[in-house]
Amino acid sequence: MKALLPAAVMAAGLALPASALDLGSMSDAEREAFRAEVRAYLLDNPEVIMEAVAVLEDRQEAAQAAGDVELVRANAADIFDSETSWVGGNPEGDITIVEFVDYRCSYCRKAYPEVNQLVADDGNIRLILKEFPILGEQSVASSRMALATRMAFGDEAYKAAHDVLINFRGEVNPVSVKALASDLGLDGDVILQKMDSPEVDAIIAENHALAQRLQISGTPTFVVGDQLLRGYVPYAGMQNVVEEQRDGG
Repeated sequence: MKALLPAAVMAAGLALPASALDLGSMSDAEREAFRAEVRAYLLDNPEVIMEAVAVLEDRQEAAQAAGDVELVRANAADIFDSETSWVGGNPEGDITIVEFVDYRCSYCRKAYPEVNQLVADDGNIRLILKEFPILGEQSVASSRMALATRMAFGDEAYKAAHDVLINFRGEVNPVSVKALASDLGLDGDVILQKMDSPEVDAIIAENHALAQRLQISGTPTFVVGDQLLRGYVPYAGMQNVVEEQRDGG
């Protein structure tokens, strides 16, 4: 409410001389009377508060967006060009979507088919996945399996493991890793050997450090061009952002 006080004071004091708005020069009685006028004005015109709130929110949103653009530009190489992240869709696409994903995140699961559909429908989107496990040990285990699969068997196997893990509801442990790997035609023992490797540790730490620099604290978070989208965005909304980026932002 403190942020709205100047607007309320100005609204209530429009009919007063400029000197009357100098609260420091008022006597106690004048100050009390002025406060009563402000209160009465707001009670008679409550829509003023809502208008002030809307203006404040618009300014905060604009400031957040401008700050996000600077964060993306400052970290562009790590966001878009890291060799430790899987790249799919159209590698030569004119728009890049980067997703920070946690396999145990319900909104990541909700976004998963829509992101895939958008990439398929558009045909000119480069998709990058950043493993960002933040929801506990099972999130970390899932990311470790995905990364180990990529290290051992390449990008195609990684995408297959990703597709399975995003929908997997069971516990990720040595038994389930072997079973899932077998279903994919992969050697689960090789994946298990790599899951706790320093290389996997480094990638997860690298992604967490990048997320911290970008002030990302939740999943899914998307980078589309120079925009940060914090949270789930429906298909149509994501499509609109892609088109805005194509049109120059």
